[in-house]
Amino acid sequence: MIEARDIEFAYRGRRVLNGATLALAPGELVCLLGANGAGKSTLLKILLGLLKPLAGKVNLGGTALGDIDRRSLARQLAYVPQVHTAPFPYTVREVVLMGRLPATGLLRAAGLDDHREVDQALDHLAIGHLAERPYTEVSGGERQMALIARALAQDARLLVMDEPLAGLDYGHQVRLLARLESLAEEGYGVLMTTHDPDQPLSGCQRVAMLIDGRIAADGTPADVLTSAAIYQLYGVQVDLLRAANGCGIAFRPSNRSSTCSP
Repeated sequence: MIEARDIEFAYRGRRVLNGATLALAPGELVCLLGANGAGKSTLLKILLGLLKPLAGKVNLGGTALGDIDRRSLARQLAYVPQVHTAPFPYTVREVVLMGRLPATGLLRAAGLDDHREVDQALDHLAIGHLAERPYTEVSGGERQMALIARALAQDARLLVMDEPLAGLDYGHQVRLLARLESLAEEGYGVLMTTHDPDQPLSGCQRVAMLIDGRIAADGTPADVLTSAAIYQLYGVQVDLLRAANGCGIAFRPSNRSSTCSP
């Protein structure tokens, strides 16, 4: 498990995190929800050891993050950035093979075992058919799958994802969320950030709300995502909609009529 406790951080004197505490364990799919500029990406960078907090501590498996060398850290914790375009037309296979660098190092060429791990990661996410396609020519959803496959090729069991659904159409969002649910069921720990309160309703076991530099709430979507919480996050009044069978929740702006019945 990785845990950040009582984290404080500031940019040029502007306080961004003010005692934030968050943990991720294998088998969990956790959504970190907050408005734009709330400090979600900053907290991720601290969890990854890319930024040093002003106060607080981060432990991975009971060991202080600063006491773990970078290669060992990469074998336990993987980062999946937002969809991006590579500067060179690498194939999807070559992008995923980069995930083997913590195991091979920069000076050793990838061997048969490394290529086997890449094939397994591609098959795991059902994108083996994209292996020889240029990464720059596949869709945004497929690029995101390739980045997740790269993380799996690292052999890391904890995955940290920054806005993985950003820019994807609804179909790709649904398919990607289903893959993330499956990974959690297989024992991976997945932490994803979002500013969209409707996204964590689809499969996340926990939602952590980042407000004013602190985790204001951390629990199941049904418990955490309330009309009052959405107002606190975004300053808008919404009605909470729930299906007649009690499954699934969504939000609708208050005082807006609708012909649809939940």
